[in-house]
Amino acid sequence: MNSIVANLMQVRARIELAALAAKREPEEIELLAVSKTFPASAVEEAMHAGQSAFGENYVQEAVEKIEKLAKLRPWLTWHFIGPLQSNKTREVAQHFDWVHSVDRLKIAERLSTQRGEFPDLPPLMVCAQVNVSDEDSKSGVSLSEVEGLCNAITALPNLVLRGLMAIPEPSSDPAQQRKAFAAVRDCFLKIQTAHAVELGYQFFDTLSMGMSDDLEAAIAEGSSIVRVGTAIFGKRDKISK
Repeated sequence: MNSIVANLMQVRARIELAALAAKREPEEIELLAVSKTFPASAVEEAMHAGQSAFGENYVQEAVEKIEKLAKLRPWLTWHFIGPLQSNKTREVAQHFDWVHSVDRLKIAERLSTQRGEFPDLPPLMVCAQVNVSDEDSKSGVSLSEVEGLCNAITALPNLVLRGLMAIPEPSSDPAQQRKAFAAVRDCFLKIQTAHAVELGYQFFDTLSMGMSDDLEAAIAEGSSIVRVGTAIFGKRDKISK
């Protein structure tokens, strides 16, 4: 059996088992296949195995891939999940469906304005990125600041705030993994509850957290999107942005 196909089956089985262990429905969790550094042919292979949502970290590489797969665009959803610099926002606003890594208002404002330059496109789905472990090397706002960022995003046109994204500090301890994810979930629920009746929060339903090594812990703590690359496509080589 083709390795990508087999890997997808294994990852989906992990998601199903983790969901059932957490007394959740497997359909509540979306698998986002992180295809960064892998060729368009790998995305096409995964698509033919039933995968439709793909995540990318590097703008130039991603845009080339999206354009190469333009004929398949109706069947694919593209998520930008990497750190986003101001000079790259226009390309992301033009080509992506989701941005998980909005970590400051300036980026949200640019995405909003530039998405508006493409009136045929629907609003861009966005998540505010939380730096839950307070790592200097990670993007994202602190748990104490994220509600303010969310409030500002909801005031912008051409964007729909969908929830929070986090990449906790790596840990091999499941208890430590769950502790970090639980902190993000609690923050998410607090914001969701406080703003439940506000129009700008009507679609606040997404927790993007969990990757190849910790998706079980993330699902146990409420994740709705798990971002999995290595377990699907294999080990990757680092490339320049």
